[in-house]
Amino acid sequence: MTYGESDLRHIVLDFRQMKAFAQEPLIIERADGVWYWDSAGNRILDCLSGIFVCNLGHNNRRVIEAIKQQLDRLAFAPPLHATSAPAVELAKLVAEITPGDLDTVKLLSGGSEAVEVAMKVARQYHRQTGNPWKYKVIARYESYHGVTMGALGATGTKKRKALYEPVLDGFLHVPPPTCYRCPFGQSYPGCGLLCATAFEYLIEAEDASTVSSVILEPIGNTGGIVTPPPEYLPLVRQICDRHNVLLIFDEMITGFGRTGSVFAAQTFGVTPDIICMGKGMSGGYAPLAATAYSDKVAAAFWGQEGSELAHGHTYAGNPVSSAAGLAAIRELLERDLCRRARELSPYLRQQLEGLRSLGVVGDIRGKGLLLGIELVRDPETKEQFDGAFGVSVGKRALRKGLLLRYDPHWIAFAPPLIIEKAEIDLAVSILAESIADELKERPA
Repeated sequence: MTYGESDLRHIVLDFRQMKAFAQEPLIIERADGVWYWDSAGNRILDCLSGIFVCNLGHNNRRVIEAIKQQLDRLAFAPPLHATSAPAVELAKLVAEITPGDLDTVKLLSGGSEAVEVAMKVARQYHRQTGNPWKYKVIARYESYHGVTMGALGATGTKKRKALYEPVLDGFLHVPPPTCYRCPFGQSYPGCGLLCATAFEYLIEAEDASTVSSVILEPIGNTGGIVTPPPEYLPLVRQICDRHNVLLIFDEMITGFGRTGSVFAAQTFGVTPDIICMGKGMSGGYAPLAATAYSDKVAAAFWGQEGSELAHGHTYAGNPVSSAAGLAAIRELLERDLCRRARELSPYLRQQLEGLRSLGVVGDIRGKGLLLGIELVRDPETKEQFDGAFGVSVGKRALRKGLLLRYDPHWIAFAPPLIIEKAEIDLAVSILAESIADELKERPA
């Protein structure tokens, strides 16, 4: 079916100018494996997993059948009074696969919810353990943690939150570990990891008795797949421990096999106090997210009337979403797709390295099947292009049948974990052609 501007004026997409979208709309009709088909019948290679979500690929029959069967039994349980068997089983499974003793799980329906819960858990934990003034949250610039006002406060990307400022009080930020463009003008490893020690400086400058938590993405998406050096997360963990500050990992994007382990916490060998998860948790088959926290944190909420977590969402722990999550996680584990991400990562990186011959690749970074390319006018000086070169390249690639994550200065690959090498070859060739075409049409 064809939709015109009069049809599309009623719907609002995420972060899109709808007038422009309505003039050249993309309506997805169906999907299978690593492919989408639009309403015009064009085939699109999905190298973004939808939006870092469809880790199992599209049309996974195991997950679909689990949803169908659950719909025949129970679609909704009363969350103030009861739960359901799929929710109980899902929480148990998540507790088994999280690192360390992150054994308490609050099921939710979206990433912003999970971040809000994490920050509220941290604040209530400190209040109930004798530190009522520990409320401030330290995050990173160029980060993205969600669209609700608390999550937006933690977000460090100006284009996401400037329209809604002032946001809530109590949020502070430090520069990210962007080694390719160090915000401190240093070079790794002689930098002394200033990007990590900045957390301690800020905690002490603000007074540790007022700081509740540090929240960060193990690999930062909106800054351009910002991948920290190996010593970074262990050092942040030590700083948090010294000052009784809870460490929160936002693993919306990096969770469920994306980096080669179930969670990036395991890839980097650092266990936070709280993990926020979602996106790939259900493989994209139902709205699902969760916040898991450690036994130490959970103890502050257990047993005494009035100490329970004062938080709820209508669709949290929904039986249908929980059934989808159970099936998706079991599929991930039984097919060992984490190992597949580890094994395919060097191949994808090698193919991307071949793009350097185009003369505009500055840096390639990431882990597993989450790899990003920074595009520059001059790789020697790291001079950036004027304007949104990466966006133009990404739009060209989409018209040629390749879906990627693109920003003004970088491109990211995050394909379903079931992708084959031949499909990787096709994706990289389309990207190479798109870069070459854009370079031909740009003024010298």
